[in-house]
Amino acid sequence: MKIPFKRLISALIIVGLGLWAAPVLAGEPVDWQMGFQPPASSSAERLQDFHNLLLWIISGIVLFVFILLVIVIIRFNAKANPKPAEFSHNLIIEILWTVVPVIILIIIVIPSFHTLYENDRIENPDMTLKVTGYQWYWGYEYPDHDGLNFLSYMIPDDEIDESKNQRRLLSTDNVVVLPIDTNIAIHVTAADVLHAFAVPAFGVKIDAVPGRLNETWVNINKPGVYYGQCSELCGKDHSYMPVEIHAVSKKEFQVWLRKAKKEFAGLENKTDVEFAFLEGR
Repeated sequence: MKIPFKRLISALIIVGLGLWAAPVLAGEPVDWQMGFQPPASSSAERLQDFHNLLLWIISGIVLFVFILLVIVIIRFNAKANPKPAEFSHNLIIEILWTVVPVIILIIIVIPSFHTLYENDRIENPDMTLKVTGYQWYWGYEYPDHDGLNFLSYMIPDDEIDESKNQRRLLSTDNVVVLPIDTNIAIHVTAADVLHAFAVPAFGVKIDAVPGRLNETWVNINKPGVYYGQCSELCGKDHSYMPVEIHAVSKKEFQVWLRKAKKEFAGLENKTDVEFAFLEGR
């Protein structure tokens, strides 16, 4: 059975558009994903902008070198140029191939330093999340909210509930809830071996080192469910300690916080003073 050429082309276009659009619509890894997850924080946006700049630069360099190689192959092969020139130096070319790379490096280093500085840490954050890596699960603490803390384990395959949009190897029993449009300092450490706390959509990947407190920060700009994983080989269950973060509005975070204090810390409702920064009062 022959497939009409036009139908084949149409099918390929539809599949291609689907693969291209999938990462844009998803807040998690997807099959055949080729690029980054859509950025959900200012940190991720800066990283992806810098990546795109580098992509244009290296593509231009590759194209330039390729053209030079083609010229050399065509003009200076033994058949086209049986008697090669005998000179070995050219002052102008030597100056150019020294100065041009320096200019390219300067173009790269300025946004690079800016991105490193902006993503490093934030002064006077609105709140803090402390993350501790264990073999093989995560512990979370909210120091600014009466020390609320809990442990988070991956949901086993046989307990995954698809009706709740749970994801195999990604969903956890206790999820991290964070407010959007809030400067959140993230302190990361480990209790046993090296781990790495990574959430691609936030542009966050930071080592969790026993006896050391590393710091980064994030400002989530849109609600959603975001997943991450440990990105440091930490033992036999390294691939079974995912991160699940629910980004919600500030009011929704306030409601969750009241419930979580009861569930995890047995605390009664406090006054609204502790939530004042969430409501901008």
